Amino acid sequence: MANLKAIRDQINSVKNTRKITEAMRLVAAAKVRRAQQQVLATRPFADRLAQVLYRLQTRLRFEDMTLPLLENRPVKNVGILVISGDRGLCGGYNSAVIRRAESRAQELKEQGLGYQFILVGRKAVQYFSRREQPIEAKFAGLDQIPNAREANLIVDEITSAFLSGRIDRVELVYTRFVSLISSRPVVQTLLPLDPQGLEAGDDEIFRLIVRGGKFQVEREKLETTVRELPAEMVFEQEPSQILEALLPLYLSNQLLRALQESAASELAARMTAMSNASENAIELISSLTLQYNKARQASITQAILEVVGGAEALK
Repeated sequence: MANLKAIRDQINSVKNTRKITEAMRLVAAAKVRRAQQQVLATRPFADRLAQVLYRLQTRLRFEDMTLPLLENRPVKNVGILVISGDRGLCGGYNSAVIRRAESRAQELKEQGLGYQFILVGRKAVQYFSRREQPIEAKFAGLDQIPNAREANLIVDEITSAFLSGRIDRVELVYTRFVSLISSRPVVQTLLPLDPQGLEAGDDEIFRLIVRGGKFQVEREKLETTVRELPAEMVFEQEPSQILEALLPLYLSNQLLRALQESAASELAARMTAMSNASENAIELISSLTLQYNKARQASITQAILEVVGGAEALK
């Protein structure tokens, strides 16, 4: 009977664990919806900013302008901005982006270039700090749903390092959101800004929906209509002053978009991990229940045999 009690206790423990994993899955799903709403809320500003910069590009030659954020200089030291999560229980999300950052650092080292890590997220901070890697700045404890204030803090740090000459190029390593079951670590150059990267193009957003009782993601293509500035338009300020004010906003918007994609990828990975954990718990409960029934049947059979054996002995 002691064995039966142990199995019964284990079944109850697995059931309690399943309740926790299911609750965490639903919380992650709710946060993915919040991230989706934030992306939609920030789109009007991002679209208008991109249009203004693109229109300016059609009138001006950015390559001929001496703006600090557009300056291409000989690269000696590269800043690697790594975006990870603060929490675990999200499958291979953190390990994938950390491995991509490590491989990029190794590539730079083989090219004879120095590098400094700018780390966002507790997991990346803990990992690279334990390995005594060169770290320029650390950011941890950020909101799970990124906001512009946090993006501006990070941009201020990397801009300061770039303008002071401590870093000649800034590369961003983050996780691009593909679907609820797929994400991809990518590398993108943030600084110096590339004028060709300011061109308008088709964009897309994701929407978390429920279909057939299951979460799914729909991706929607968005077209941005850009019109050139009228040829007779006269600028009240110097074009360089306008660009000097707009480019930091564009940089912050680019980083905020990467933070949002990374957050959506982390939450989707956590949803998937908790869903798998819940399914594994159901399978384990089924297996333990079968084991419990077999043990209980064996116990009953053994008791019957003892009764029959005792009755035979009395004859």
